[in-house]
Amino acid sequence: MKTSGNTILLSGGGSGIGRELAQRWHDAGNVVIVTGRTLASLEQTAKGRENIVPMALDVSDPEAIRAFAKQVLAEFPALNVLVNNAGIMPLEDISAPRDLTLAEACVTTNLLGPIRLTDAFVEHLSGQPDAVIVNVSSGLAFVPLVSAAVYSATKAAIHSWSDSLRFALSGKVEVIELAPPAVQTELTPGQSTREGYMPLQDFIDEVMDLFARVPTPELIGVQRLGFLRNAEAEGRYAQTFATLNAPHA
Repeated sequence: MKTSGNTILLSGGGSGIGRELAQRWHDAGNVVIVTGRTLASLEQTAKGRENIVPMALDVSDPEAIRAFAKQVLAEFPALNVLVNNAGIMPLEDISAPRDLTLAEACVTTNLLGPIRLTDAFVEHLSGQPDAVIVNVSSGLAFVPLVSAAVYSATKAAIHSWSDSLRFALSGKVEVIELAPPAVQTELTPGQSTREGYMPLQDFIDEVMDLFARVPTPELIGVQRLGFLRNAEAEGRYAQTFATLNAPHA
């Protein structure tokens, strides 16, 4: 992936990892279109940065995605990078019947959202030079957190789908997976100050260094990701699963 000269569309750009990526990419010499449900938060991301463009979008709405894609391609025909970052992480007890509204919203936002956004832009991207799709998964794609079982499952699906997409688009579009470990953001209440989680700025620093490598790794994984990513390969999956879920038992 080029480090500058891109026109990037990034979903979930109003806070956390999405906001930091958008600002870093902007400052490196890219045009960045940020989307999210709340325009005010997107405007905060764009504040003081003339080449960050805030555009509201609910990625759970397929009709809105189709209309949005037409608008973006009309206004930004040089678009060559799509970053599927938008996501929600509901914490639930899956051991008993419950209202499935949150679970269904998680699947729609985290899995169907990226699939629909990619479908809306893949034909255009396939004809663009230096085209890239970045899918944000999670360390929980490799070892699930039981209290966020549906979230973990959607991220495992994103990991699998990214592998398939990379193969299908070989020679046309570079497909990169970004898999964060536990990072201090507001993805869940209180997470931005949670002890033991990776500070957001440290995470972004390491991620930007990885994106700058030539060739760009197919999976962007900071050093801390190894605890989860390598658990099965290193023969410690059961132990890692127990360790991860012990506080939530």
